Amino acid sequence: MNSELLEHNKVTLEHVEEVRKNIQISISELVRRGKEHDASKFENPEAEIFAANNHKLAKTQYGSPEYDVLLKEVKVAIDHHYSKNDHHPEHFTNGVDEMDLFQITEMLCDWIAATKRNKNGNVHKSIEHNTDRFKLSPQLVKILRNTVDRHF
Repeated sequence: MNSELLEHNKVTLEHVEEVRKNIQISISELVRRGKEHDASKFENPEAEIFAANNHKLAKTQYGSPEYDVLLKEVKVAIDHHYSKNDHHPEHFTNGVDEMDLFQITEMLCDWIAATKRNKNGNVHKSIEHNTDRFKLSPQLVKILRNTVDRHF
């Protein structure tokens, strides 16, 4: 093997190892987020308020006028939840624009799971609804849809 090919292989292997290291860092962050996801729901005021209203949430269609009324009824819990959980755009003054990729990934996973809890849940409808609600860019919307279609 000539020296140029050996150098190419060495440099390429170093690059591949660096990418693998970065992927492991990413995996560790997502695992941490999964373990800590919504821990505040087990604390008051969230635990008490959500426990008293879960049956209503399950029967209410996301984004409907009834859903909006219910959100007002649980506002204290919702405000606490958003303040403690950075996978919600409401956690930030400038919403999604201040989020990183890990927060957005957790947000999407949360939306997917939430659609399974709500009446007529549909993640594509949730993405559509949240596009206007959070002023999502067309590019981010497409990435979210691609991710759902390819992996969920």
